[in-house]
Amino acid sequence: MTLLGAALPSREVAEQLLLDAEALNPGGWVPHSRYVALAARSIAEHHPTLDPQRMHTLGLLHDIGRRTGPNKDRHILDGYDFLTTLGYEDAARIALTHSFVIPDVATLQGAWDGTPDELTRLGNLLAAVTLSEEDRLLQLCDMLALPDGFCTIQERILDVALRYTVNGRTPEKWRAKLALKAHFDQVCGVNIYRLLPGFVERLLA
Repeated sequence: MTLLGAALPSREVAEQLLLDAEALNPGGWVPHSRYVALAARSIAEHHPTLDPQRMHTLGLLHDIGRRTGPNKDRHILDGYDFLTTLGYEDAARIALTHSFVIPDVATLQGAWDGTPDELTRLGNLLAAVTLSEEDRLLQLCDMLALPDGFCTIQERILDVALRYTVNGRTPEKWRAKLALKAHFDQVCGVNIYRLLPGFVERLLA
């Protein structure tokens, strides 16, 4: 297992960063982040190599770029820059990769809300990334959480599409997201929906 290190804050520091960001830009993204963190920890507890506490901390911070909002996809770059400035390079990486199951800026579903130069920089940063198992789990967990609780990937796909629209790369992106779930189902030896606290009961209610 990978231990918390200088490239990642403690859970307590991550919680404070999230609270500070919420004061700057309150919204549903904050409870969403907490559900992502809980999903990441719960799934990592059944994964052979991932550290549950580390994944929880990364989940808390994946959307931290929304502190500069209201914003859209610009939060990806803002979160990366903010966490890099603090020296939390591992968390900064997740802020960068969490929206890119396919690491290509052309898969962004909405209009870019930053400058053209920033979009070019984002593309260059992504081009240098080889997705890790941590990246993939946070990408999956980002698709399992709404502000009011856990959801199916299909529910989250619809949520994002309604807010950001779609483009010609969107079906490819959806297939990649569904493949992520299949991967973690296999690695963990269980349908990962069963690992989300209270989720199966919600579906059967």
